[in-house]
Amino acid sequence: MANAKTILVTGATGNLGGAVVRALLDRGLKVKAGTTRPETVTVPGGAQIVKTVYEQPETLASALKGADGLFLVAPPLDGEAPAKLMPVIDQAKSAGVAHIVFNSALGVDQNEAAPLRVIERHLMNSGVGYTILRPNFFMENFSTGFVAPMVAQGGIYLAAADARTSFISVEDIAAVAAAAFGKEHFGTAYNLTGSAALDHTQVAGILSEVTGKPIQYHALSEEEMMQGARDQGMPEGAVQYLAVLYQAVRNGWMAAVTEDVTRVTGREPITFGAFAQKHAAVWK
Repeated sequence: MANAKTILVTGATGNLGGAVVRALLDRGLKVKAGTTRPETVTVPGGAQIVKTVYEQPETLASALKGADGLFLVAPPLDGEAPAKLMPVIDQAKSAGVAHIVFNSALGVDQNEAAPLRVIERHLMNSGVGYTILRPNFFMENFSTGFVAPMVAQGGIYLAAADARTSFISVEDIAAVAAAAFGKEHFGTAYNLTGSAALDHTQVAGILSEVTGKPIQYHALSEEEMMQGARDQGMPEGAVQYLAVLYQAVRNGWMAAVTEDVTRVTGREPITFGAFAQKHAAVWK
């Protein structure tokens, strides 16, 4: 029966969503790959592309039809995420979805006002079977995310001081998500980290080694980082969100290492060194 499940994956063309699509297909599950621009994207073979726009309930009604499960991800750095995602949870419940796996973020359960925590609470009280994933910062931020252009130029410019972060690959988050759908991990929350906490000087050292070119970490003040993000065209709401995230880093809250990836998947998380080797071509 498990193999007959159909899972709708939102944000399916993003770093994490794409990894979740692949992990679900590998488990023999049917996948609807949700994206705001279905006419312009490709997804792994075997997945059905569907349009999902959170602010357009009619797109979700169509996408949720026949779905047993929903992988729900918030738009990045979006303080308005609760207003967008809470109606989606309600709509999924009405559509008969039995299991929602929500991708939240490490540490949000320590702040009831955090946007992602507001969504977590709504999901917990929805009456739908749920699993909450709380991953740390993605390793992929360095390969295809907002830090990647900096690395290509030979530097990492962030307001992280010398604090450590237990970075995690989206491949490991996706493996946990797929396992959660496969085994119906209802009513659970997993704090997902890599197996080691690194500061950005160590990260720069690893990237230098795999690329063969010098990459340096430059510790910025919070205001310098925020202004740099504005100069790159980041909306002010996202700039403020970014500042809060790196306050958490500087406070040491992102340095924790958990065993949840291993507990759920049965294997150790990918190390930053292995991740960097795999993606070395991106920075060369």
